[in-house]
Amino acid sequence: MSERSENLMSAVDAVPSFPLGAATTLAELARDPHPRLALLRAHEPVSWLPELDGWLVTRRDLALSVMRDAATFTVDDPRFSTAQVVGPSMLSLDGEAHTRHREPFNAPFRPRQVHEGFASFIEQETDRLITALEPQGSAELRRSLAGPLAVAVVTEALGLVGTSADTVLSWYDSIVRTVSDITAGHETGTDGAAAYAQLRAAVEATIADPGGASLLLSAAGRLAPPEVASNAAVLMFGGIETVEAMVTNALLHLLQRPDQLALVQADFDLLDGAIEESLRLEPGAAVVDRYATRDTVLGPATIRKGDLVTVSLAGANRDPDVFPDPDRFDVRRANARLQLAFAHGPHHCIAAHLARLETRIALQGLLERLPDLRLDPARPDAPYGLVFRKPPTLHVLWGSPTATPNRPPSEPS
Repeated sequence: MSERSENLMSAVDAVPSFPLGAATTLAELARDPHPRLALLRAHEPVSWLPELDGWLVTRRDLALSVMRDAATFTVDDPRFSTAQVVGPSMLSLDGEAHTRHREPFNAPFRPRQVHEGFASFIEQETDRLITALEPQGSAELRRSLAGPLAVAVVTEALGLVGTSADTVLSWYDSIVRTVSDITAGHETGTDGAAAYAQLRAAVEATIADPGGASLLLSAAGRLAPPEVASNAAVLMFGGIETVEAMVTNALLHLLQRPDQLALVQADFDLLDGAIEESLRLEPGAAVVDRYATRDTVLGPATIRKGDLVTVSLAGANRDPDVFPDPDRFDVRRANARLQLAFAHGPHHCIAAHLARLETRIALQGLLERLPDLRLDPARPDAPYGLVFRKPPTLHVLWGSPTATPNRPPSEPS
């Protein structure tokens, strides 16, 4: 019997044992996943989802078991969506190959190096973006601040020759859309491949410049040019997606809860707690995928070799056994940093410290400089997405509530 046939039998056998998983739709998980994730976590913490064609892990201890055990639950599989677009990288390899790809990029993303290398640049970019917004009285902050800041920092970090932030953003948009389509099982166009080809050409030009000095050039001494390009794509993709989601989601959480916003405005030291709580409640990347390398047992499930095992970071982050009153946003939550938004184990986000620094500087700048910052009640929005979750738009107002702001036109999501 073929491995594919065995996996199909596993799926058929699993449905009666996991009725909640069988009733779970991907549309529900994209729109408002948390009630369904809570139900699964309580009754089927490892559940077979026919629409996913794989297992969904929602309990925190089991999620940690999967992410720590790369020998049993690997990313190195032809089905891994990001690798289908950009090729093998630190994100889609395990073991010695993973270490070889990741190690050349580690040093600049350590806490001290992040602060010394990026804090001043982030502050300058944040100041520039907010200065442009201040007179308007209203804005859509996802694409007027969170996205541009993330793109500017990634562009600076990679040091790509002859590349503007607008170009980097266009590559990111195409690649993330393609990865999301693959994950959701949709047909994909050629935009993602074309964007990656352009990025790869820019990377090759950068590392070919004998007078250059960049993260990519230093990595080129240890990796082949195609390997530098694939990892640059992962850093670009992760850096923009993570920070755009972190800033947007954190602002939404704070502005929806005036009591918590007041605490932060009275003591900006609480911003770090607010960021961790926002990451816990709505991680920018809601899931991570692994593939079983052997038959194994995980919680209530018998998993077959080759099965897709998807870890719900969103589910694990609201585990009531770890986080009491898990749906409450509390900037003073003592253990909020136990959230798993940056994953765990060998594939813990390499740039987590940089993402936190960007988010903190951006939030403090907005709250200090835009008086009476508040959500625009005429343009509400909420986080959305199966894999990557953030509000498509975040329309805000500031200044006197009686003043009539100069609202920008609605942006496409």
